Amino acid sequence: MLPNVGEVARSTTLSPLVGTQPEVDSFPSNVVEFPIRNGRAERDSLEHELVLALATADDVASGMTRVVELIRADSDAARAEWWATGDEGAVELVAEDGTAYGRSESLPLGTAGVFVLHGGRFDSRIESALSSLTPILRRRAAEERLEQMTVQLARRNEALEDYAALVAHELKTPLHAALVADDPFRPVEDALHLVDALLEAAQNDGEQTFASAAESLDQAVEDLGAEVEITADLATTLPLPPESLRVILRNLLANAVAADARHVHVVAARSPRSWRLLVDDDGVGVEDVDGYAGGSGLGLSLSRRIAGRFGGVLGLVPRPSGGTRATLEFAEARP
Repeated sequence: MLPNVGEVARSTTLSPLVGTQPEVDSFPSNVVEFPIRNGRAERDSLEHELVLALATADDVASGMTRVVELIRADSDAARAEWWATGDEGAVELVAEDGTAYGRSESLPLGTAGVFVLHGGRFDSRIESALSSLTPILRRRAAEERLEQMTVQLARRNEALEDYAALVAHELKTPLHAALVADDPFRPVEDALHLVDALLEAAQNDGEQTFASAAESLDQAVEDLGAEVEITADLATTLPLPPESLRVILRNLLANAVAADARHVHVVAARSPRSWRLLVDDDGVGVEDVDGYAGGSGLGLSLSRRIAGRFGGVLGLVPRPSGGTRATLEFAEARP
């Protein structure tokens, strides 16, 4: 059963154990030293060991596990457990050691949770040592949360930089079309839709979501507005947001059009170990740098960055029969 998390009052009584020194003569070879230990020294020794384990651990979880192991060994308990409040606000088991049998005894630790011993008892040394860990645990947990937030902010900043450059790159075509068109309404509307799509993709934090390859392809073709024959075999979804897949597909199709492709075939398939998106075209091929400039430009580079945020790898290779194959692959498919 889950232990009670309420506070309990406890008292600590220390009883010094003073050793007796024997009578000795003046010859150094006959001197025998007896160690003098008392309750305070024993308590400080355990407290020091626990504090050191928690303060120097690689992370809070491994530090708490080490503390549980030390307490179980010191108390000769069958099992030791440390229960604490998790990220969702529920009390959960965060560290354990041994197999439970015999009578259980719990020790509330305030904000640090509850410590439980099975087949053992808390004495004043253990109680005092565990109570000294609360401020250290609070500090280590705060440091880990700060580090996680720093990493998340850095990733978001990188994503915003990527998408800012991508917006500028992708807006060139519709804005140029608006400048030369007799009626600029449609090109400007396309540009605004594109900005909305990119912003929506930028707001995703890399969480596991799935996109319909068929729907994303239809949207990318509509965005592009180019006259090229496109066939597709799209039997699966892909593990990234729909707007991100739409942007990647639009860039790959634009590359094919820039390479004078007349036909593009798109395949989405899943194997036990990966998801794959293949875009084959019959253009001049990536080996013709001048003819396939779009494939080596900013759009492909940023598409790779977008794919990488969701664990994907995007690459281009020449096809044996001519043209180019673009492959977007996500390894280690999860059910």
